[in-house]
Amino acid sequence: MDLSDLNLTCPIHSFESFGAVDGPGIRFVIFTQGCNLKCKYCHNRDTWSHTGGTIYTVEQVVAKIERYKNYIIPSGGGVTVSGGEPLLHVKFLISLFKQLKKLKIPTAIDTSGVFTITDEIKELIDLTDLFLLDIKCINDEICRDLTGVSNKKELEFAKFLSDQGKPMWIRQVLVPGYTDKEEDLLKLKEFLATLKTVQKVEILPYHDMGKFKWTNLGLAYPLEGVRIATNEDVERAKKIIFAQ
Repeated sequence: MDLSDLNLTCPIHSFESFGAVDGPGIRFVIFTQGCNLKCKYCHNRDTWSHTGGTIYTVEQVVAKIERYKNYIIPSGGGVTVSGGEPLLHVKFLISLFKQLKKLKIPTAIDTSGVFTITDEIKELIDLTDLFLLDIKCINDEICRDLTGVSNKKELEFAKFLSDQGKPMWIRQVLVPGYTDKEEDLLKLKEFLATLKTVQKVEILPYHDMGKFKWTNLGLAYPLEGVRIATNEDVERAKKIIFAQ
């Protein structure tokens, strides 16, 4: 590898050394800065800006990860890149993941998948062991309302991953009154049945614990008044999606 690749930089919002929910095992989680969506329920509102974060080189990030290698590997874990939106930093991730491959550290990306599949993204997909893919809502009208974008690209991204044999976990945030409609959950079930490499489907209950970040930025919280999702809501959705 060209040494200049180790000097590629990325704005990083934060790191989590012992993540337990963003992939299997113990994960070193990297939260990149900058996002191309405007999700109304976002609990990391402070990651949206493309001008924030702390600039790190690939070499610096690898050095941080290596400190935890002896915890990550025995647990069956690895490195997960989240955000923000990681795929805004493709060149950086390609270089980072090449280094992690050399260290035999598994890689995962938590993404919306709302991207055109370019040659660079194909190269990154090849280097990635697992995708945590957020399907915001199978109903395109609701998806546009909740996130500001269509779901077309994210669904195409899921199909591409499946065709490439790439393992994925599908995630959907269950927002009462938005993403919990029975007809949409049934459509999601039908779509998931077309994918060959889904290892896990996670229904994540909507919460407003990130509301304070909107407030701290002087912004109105878009889902003010929307109730949080209960365990009963989640179980109902699971019954619809997983029923035989």
